[in-house]
Amino acid sequence: MSARPDSRRIPMVDALKAIACICIVWHHLAFYGPMSDVARPLAPALLDWLAEYARMAVHVFLVIGGFLAAGSLAPRAGAGAAAAPLVQILRRYGRLAAPYLVALTVSVLVAALVRPTLHSAAVPDAPDLLQLLAHGFLVQDLAGEDGLSAGVWYVAIDFQLFVLAVAVFAVDGWLQRRWPSQAGRAAVLLVLGVALLSLLVFNRDAGYDDTAFYFFGSYGLGMMAWWAGRSARPGTWVAVMLAIGVAALALDWRGRLATALAAALILVAVQHSARLQGWPVPRALQHLGQMSYSVFLIHFPVCLAVAAAVSRLWPAAPAAHALGMLAAFLLSVAAGSALHYGVERRAHSLRTVAVLLAVLVACGWAVGRLAG
Repeated sequence: MSARPDSRRIPMVDALKAIACICIVWHHLAFYGPMSDVARPLAPALLDWLAEYARMAVHVFLVIGGFLAAGSLAPRAGAGAAAAPLVQILRRYGRLAAPYLVALTVSVLVAALVRPTLHSAAVPDAPDLLQLLAHGFLVQDLAGEDGLSAGVWYVAIDFQLFVLAVAVFAVDGWLQRRWPSQAGRAAVLLVLGVALLSLLVFNRDAGYDDTAFYFFGSYGLGMMAWWAGRSARPGTWVAVMLAIGVAALALDWRGRLATALAAALILVAVQHSARLQGWPVPRALQHLGQMSYSVFLIHFPVCLAVAAAVSRLWPAAPAAHALGMLAAFLLSVAAGSALHYGVERRAHSLRTVAVLLAVLVACGWAVGRLAG
């Protein structure tokens, strides 16, 4: 058994994030168009697969999100972090929100620039004040507001999931104070219980897909994967994960759940295998994994800008649009790198986040006025 270094920097974990990021960017390129619509005759089967199945990679992100949340909130099963719940939640919001608000501002401005010439349903309408504020506080889907950029729903769900996890450990802390002899058991049982409810009930009803309960099954599997990596008896955790996953799949087969279960089991294997920890992952893939959040945030406005240029210059040339899709992907990685190093990696106070939110609202208000 390995010494299990910090799993957040195991190259294979970064590789999983990078592969998921690549799949999501190409899914959006294939699904939203308009470049994929023109390029489709060149590779219809590939574009159909990307549009239909590549989106399942989001559940790899959900599993890794739960994995890292367990590492920060409860490094050992049932041993929750000591920090106050509100402090943990505000800290998480700050980390998510700073690059997110910058990317949203870019998206609002790019959409305004391309809207007159790029006639596509993928281009968001000019935002109103309520829509901007809902995005800023990560409640846009709960408020019934249209997204200002592709994939922003995921950021809101990630935040909800973290808040739900914090709530679980807060309840466990309260129970520990009342019944010290049961320390830690409640947290594990609560995570297992909420994950089961998610997989057997909520995840089978699309009416809940704006809430954390729909996605907690994947997130919970990630948390279990972390604990399995720190356990002297990982086989017990693997058996629990398999039992939960197989039961849910037997009840209702879902490819997204199968993807999440596979990702969680890979994370367990990586933590207990020195060979997998030392697997020669290309440095470029590791780097992409480390900045995958920023790439995910910024790729949509980049794709819109490239689509507008290609559609204007070569409106009916499939090869040009296919090359445009490739250029959009590469430029998204470059823009993501700039966002990662310029914003995401820096420490940001809530005051800075408030300023970034004010900038988003001001830009969106100006765009709305001009559009009106």
